[in-house]
Amino acid sequence: MPTTVAAPKKAPAAEQDFLPLEGTDYIEFYVGNAKQAAHFYKSVFGFQSLAYSGPETGVRDRASYAIRQNKLTFVLTTAIKIDNPIADHVYKHGDGVKAIALRVKDATSAWKETTKRGGKSYLEPKTLTDDHGKVVMSGIHTYGETVHLFIEREDYTGPFMPGFEKWEPAFETTSTGLQYVDHCVGNVGWNQMNPWVKFYEDVMGFRNILSFDDKDISTEYSALMSKVMSNGNGFVKFPINEPAEGKKKSQVEEYLDFYNGEGVQHVAIATKDIVETVEELQRRGLEFLNIPSTYYDELPSRVGHIDEDLEPLKRLGILVDRDDEGYLLQIFTKPVEDRPTLFFEIIQRKGAKSFGKGNFKALFEALEKEQERRGNL
Repeated sequence: MPTTVAAPKKAPAAEQDFLPLEGTDYIEFYVGNAKQAAHFYKSVFGFQSLAYSGPETGVRDRASYAIRQNKLTFVLTTAIKIDNPIADHVYKHGDGVKAIALRVKDATSAWKETTKRGGKSYLEPKTLTDDHGKVVMSGIHTYGETVHLFIEREDYTGPFMPGFEKWEPAFETTSTGLQYVDHCVGNVGWNQMNPWVKFYEDVMGFRNILSFDDKDISTEYSALMSKVMSNGNGFVKFPINEPAEGKKKSQVEEYLDFYNGEGVQHVAIATKDIVETVEELQRRGLEFLNIPSTYYDELPSRVGHIDEDLEPLKRLGILVDRDDEGYLLQIFTKPVEDRPTLFFEIIQRKGAKSFGKGNFKALFEALEKEQERRGNL
């Protein structure tokens, strides 16, 4: 399966419009301790406090902290009693992404259109109301225990959504320049990539815009395959990875082992100035993968002219790649938890629409070094 880049095709109007998405509304993480997780994302990533839901707001089984930075919203949710599906999720998977919530104009229509095309319902359309208006939400199941929620909030003026109150603690931090979700990557099991590609095509009307095989994404020891799914306007992109045969265990296999199933591998977050953002994130203690300095020896000849100075990129470990429309700069964190599962990508696009194919070898060798240190290669 060679690498293919699919040119955007205009779908017939009837197909194009059945699930119009306006972008990512928020990402919800199920975690062991939401109060501490919120503090971590605030102090390290630069999120600000937004809203809180828990016993004090009439919710008896969980506590949730909504945090925001520019157009990027995370919700950290924890169980506060046993015999709770949230507690079960954290016991099985560790801290991880439960819901990728997508903004829509009509959450009822989104649910009807996706379920009639084969999507398994997770949440039937539900209207939440308070003094600030209403939010309509619905949802479907995807790979593993991950779900997509459809959020309709045009008639809501509150801080986040009904059931939450404004959260204004004394401790706040400044932004690190993170802007919005660029894409979310899912890891699925052996031979499950194509069935999930078909799911996104049939159920959600997405297109496969990029494909990478084990020749593109491989090192001496391991390999994987990946296909990038995108909705019609390109606001929502979901690369899907599956393992491929290699001499040793791939990063996808390691993830599947420690997450105990399929799930979101990493969230890519956009920034307007990656050097400034990464310098600040490192200063606050976020750890990134170590890239060999030799990577930068051939960078000018491989990618051509870029606006940035090479020395700061080399010092920080920022990768660069070019496609027909421009170039991008990207860097990947180490896993942000003790289980080697969830991590983050920081990305700045300077016209490029791709995902850094030219960086795969350097990136995956860096990942393998970390796997080897953990004894999991």
